[in-house]
Amino acid sequence: MKKRAFAALELDEGEEDQEGPPFEISLGSGRYHAILGLDEWCVGGELKIAKSLSLDVDEPVYSIERANDPWAVISWRRGALEVMEVDPDTLAKSLGCPLPERTKSSDSPKRKPLRSVALMEGVRAQQAHHVLEEIEGEPLPQGRYRLVDTPRGLLVASGTVDIGFADITLSERLPHATVYAVIASPSLDLFFVTVRRGGVGVEEFKLPPDEFPDLPVASDIKGERTPERILAALGIPAEWFLND
Repeated sequence: MKKRAFAALELDEGEEDQEGPPFEISLGSGRYHAILGLDEWCVGGELKIAKSLSLDVDEPVYSIERANDPWAVISWRRGALEVMEVDPDTLAKSLGCPLPERTKSSDSPKRKPLRSVALMEGVRAQQAHHVLEEIEGEPLPQGRYRLVDTPRGLLVASGTVDIGFADITLSERLPHATVYAVIASPSLDLFFVTVRRGGVGVEEFKLPPDEFPDLPVASDIKGERTPERILAALGIPAEWFLND
């Protein structure tokens, strides 16, 4: 499992910086075990590991996306994902592999809440709403997502829930669209942009830069290099990243 996790991250086992490996293995009491990321700001690594491992097993592999608030749980079967409406701690305990307690000490730095907003070029709100209802298999609850048509394209943001992986699913179903998925902290000191086409990431822009990037690194987005100017170029209001 450890070897496959390194391979999914495109690292050789033992290829790590002076701070040690990017994850550790936690053995469960049954058939499930956990791979725990050690870098809270490493976004997307758990998805790559879970997807890769799911290709070789019959049972689902679960990943927890910590960039969402609350954390999002994804079930992977043979490389296909499904967002689950479950509490991550409850799920982990039911699998015999409880998660470590989250640090609550006042001496520890407070986790900065991250928010997600995506711009989808060439897509309108009515089209995206129809696709999301097809996926859900029922009408979307009022305000579940914030879908806003703009001159630059469709903005997808949280409504009553975080967007989770709605932008990835829409990208898969609407492969003609170019998607700019932005994950950022309220102060924009943590700022990630993934460019996708057909559900596949083609490049990424990260501040601070990632030592081991998952995708080809973009030096700019729409010709801009700072979070504020990138958001302006994408037509995304910076205040949407502020937590209530």
